[in-house]
Amino acid sequence: MPADSFIEVDGARLRLRDEGQGFPVLLVHGWALDLDMWQPQVAAWAARMRVLRYDRRGFGLSTGSPSLAADMRDIESLLRRLNLHRVAIVGMSQGARGAMCAAAGPLRGRIACLVLDGAPFDGSDSGEPEVPLARYRELARTRGIDAVRGEWQRHPFATLRTDERSAHELLSLMTGRYPAHDLLAGPQPSSVALSAPVSIDVPALVLNGAGDTRRRRAMGDELGRTLPRAERVLIPDAGHLPNLDNPAEYNRLVHSFIERHAAAPGPLGATDA
Repeated sequence: MPADSFIEVDGARLRLRDEGQGFPVLLVHGWALDLDMWQPQVAAWAARMRVLRYDRRGFGLSTGSPSLAADMRDIESLLRRLNLHRVAIVGMSQGARGAMCAAAGPLRGRIACLVLDGAPFDGSDSGEPEVPLARYRELARTRGIDAVRGEWQRHPFATLRTDERSAHELLSLMTGRYPAHDLLAGPQPSSVALSAPVSIDVPALVLNGAGDTRRRRAMGDELGRTLPRAERVLIPDAGHLPNLDNPAEYNRLVHSFIERHAAAPGPLGATDA
């Protein structure tokens, strides 16, 4: 396994892995996961791209209090600290929120393209929350984090379609070490609203597993219609974790998209890292 490094960013210590050579791609994981979710992608891409992945603050081995505002700032800080003048970003589920904010923010000129994997879209979100965080907070308070982990493992977002043993072992490993810092801290009001997707003017690949929840696929459909430069795809034989359920197809589609847009000219004065 590659060695971890740690970067001090805005009061948090973020775990980071930096592997491979070529055009850089930053991978941003989803809720209750960590950087190890991307192992099948690193194995496939590191020979052709520089693959960077990190534990979002409050998840995995990173410290700090999670929030959308913190995700956006951390992405911006990582790009600056690593001197990445132009990069592709892959954001998965909750991690896609920060990726979209970064693409619409002051560093938009550095982002060559976005991959939004199972992304939530606030414009289409109504009714009961998809992830019952209030219930999980109560479980953590009254019965402990193991009770939260046990219930989360039965949620559709944490259910794999594949029979591949290594994928199940990897998901179990990440779930078993989810620290629940966000739940134990209580609800965190956000000082950042998710920017209107129409303001995101970079090429975007909006993808879901074909077996993702109906509601999340509908969000992907609407996001694909709303983003001005979006491509929409479904990964067959996959649920909410298509990178683990069907890594071969996921790797092929995402790498092809990034390669196509990495070759396009960057903004004036930008150079590839």
